[in-house]
Amino acid sequence: MQFNRLYPRPGQSTPAELTSRLDLGSRAPSGRPYLVLNMVASLDGKAAVAGHTRALSGEGDRLVFHGLRTQADAILVGAGTVRAERYGRATKSGELRSRRAQEGLDPEPLTVIVSGRLNLPPDLPILQETEARVVIATGAEHELEGTAAQITYARTGDDLQLLLARLRDEHGVRSVLCEGGPTLNAFLFAAGLVDELFLTVAPQIIGGTGAPTLVAGRELLEPAQAELVWLYEADSHLFHRWRLPRG
Repeated sequence: MQFNRLYPRPGQSTPAELTSRLDLGSRAPSGRPYLVLNMVASLDGKAAVAGHTRALSGEGDRLVFHGLRTQADAILVGAGTVRAERYGRATKSGELRSRRAQEGLDPEPLTVIVSGRLNLPPDLPILQETEARVVIATGAEHELEGTAAQITYARTGDDLQLLLARLRDEHGVRSVLCEGGPTLNAFLFAAGLVDELFLTVAPQIIGGTGAPTLVAGRELLEPAQAELVWLYEADSHLFHRWRLPRG
């Protein structure tokens, strides 16, 4: 599949080329991993349709989604998104695991789930994968029963700065790919922890007030400023890469 480059100059590329050799870990600041956020949204900024992203995601977005999963040490996701999307194994094929190995990463990324009350059904596919390495960040004291994954509990509550610091110190994580959802995104932006945003804009208008936007919840004290790295188009979808500069 070909993507047409609109910025910074006309050209073409493929999703595989755009999600290879990003070397995100080399950008890690002192004390925490480098954090990249990947999201899809409608033209009016809605991040889901009837609680799911499937209606927004096309072939190109799915290729970027899985390609970015080959570029980070860990994948970070909120409990609501894990439940709604029924998260399973992060690298679903030998090809994706091979791509990670070629990038110098563990073939199986660490999956980090933020669940303040540990309200996760044990039958989630990700929790039943024997090969999956999972960290659950929570303020709860209990543990899940009936799971098969390799689970570690980080009792960090809603302190995302502490969570990222512990991922760096205790798990050697230098790069994190966050896949939302909007509430987790809001806390990350509020804490100044987002370094890049990959955003796919689908050619749809959803309307209404029920569907969340990319960043839900409280208003940020100051708008987060971003600089456009590149912009591509394919099948009327727009693919952005933004970088958030640090002052």
